Amino acid sequence: MTGGRLHTASASSFPDGNPSVQNPQIELGLNAAIVKVQSQQPHILVVRPEMPAEESRDALPFGPFAPRAHRTLEIGLREWVERQTGIELGYVEQLYTFGDRGRHAEPGGAHTLSVGYLALTGSTTGGMRGAHWSPWYTYFPWEDWRDGKPQILTQEIEPRLKKWADRPPSASEHVRPLRRPERIKISFGIGGGWDEEKVLERYELLYEAGLVEEARLDGRSAANDWEDLPEFGRPMVLDHRRILATAMGRVRGKLKYRPVVFELLPPEFTLYDLQKTVEAISGRLLHKQNFRRLVEKGGLVEPTGNVSTETGGRPAKLYRFRREVILERPAPGLRVSASRG
Repeated sequence: MTGGRLHTASASSFPDGNPSVQNPQIELGLNAAIVKVQSQQPHILVVRPEMPAEESRDALPFGPFAPRAHRTLEIGLREWVERQTGIELGYVEQLYTFGDRGRHAEPGGAHTLSVGYLALTGSTTGGMRGAHWSPWYTYFPWEDWRDGKPQILTQEIEPRLKKWADRPPSASEHVRPLRRPERIKISFGIGGGWDEEKVLERYELLYEAGLVEEARLDGRSAANDWEDLPEFGRPMVLDHRRILATAMGRVRGKLKYRPVVFELLPPEFTLYDLQKTVEAISGRLLHKQNFRRLVEKGGLVEPTGNVSTETGGRPAKLYRFRREVILERPAPGLRVSASRG
């Protein structure tokens, strides 16, 4: 999970010549959150790194950026993913650069900056070398509201967050515009107003409160305040769950103003398939009639003339993405709202 070394600073870069900060080594790594929807569940591609201390935790596909071998970061990412998993990536976009000190660097070792990417695929390829698909709600069980509010929120997370909010704040929190109770209310939608895009904000609050395994492994003091904690989602290596949270929030947001959902579907699909794919990614149920009206009004799809008999009932019309909509509208997404029923 290391990358290409970027630079080595000279001692003159630091006024006090402090030997602890001389010659810092910085390496650049590339990580990919590769998403597909299968059996109405969003999955991510994960690998198991060859590290004894991490052998029980999943990782996103990763690799170093080699400036002499890779003309661009994206080329480097595509090469590493194909080498690790056998998959050729289609849709890819850069997410963010992750590099907080202390989250993943070994003491005295090089500090790694990780450039995270989101990739979407409609492939159902199996038997990939060194990788497997894993449901993303395994890592974030509180994000799936399709069967109503998850019990883990009501029974486990919210009571502990309230206890944490009642504890004295740290010195750095005094300069923040919002206090702990306000941040919890906004991020977790307590009292109403759950925002499915705030995946990263929710994870960061759980990390800050010491409620996720990564906080304990990183040596965060807040993690020592709890006893007999249940596992709040499956942990991942280093800060890969933070990268995944960023990817989840990004793709949930993009559903509303870009036709990215069609990257997760086969060339021909039913409107039922389309709706279930949107629901799987957003973690919210949608009103069937309103959804279909929105899709048809937006001109996002067109019938192929074929039908599907896989439903076991009445044959369903097959549709395809109507690519002309990209030229017709600046933001051809699905501005859907959750069903109240």
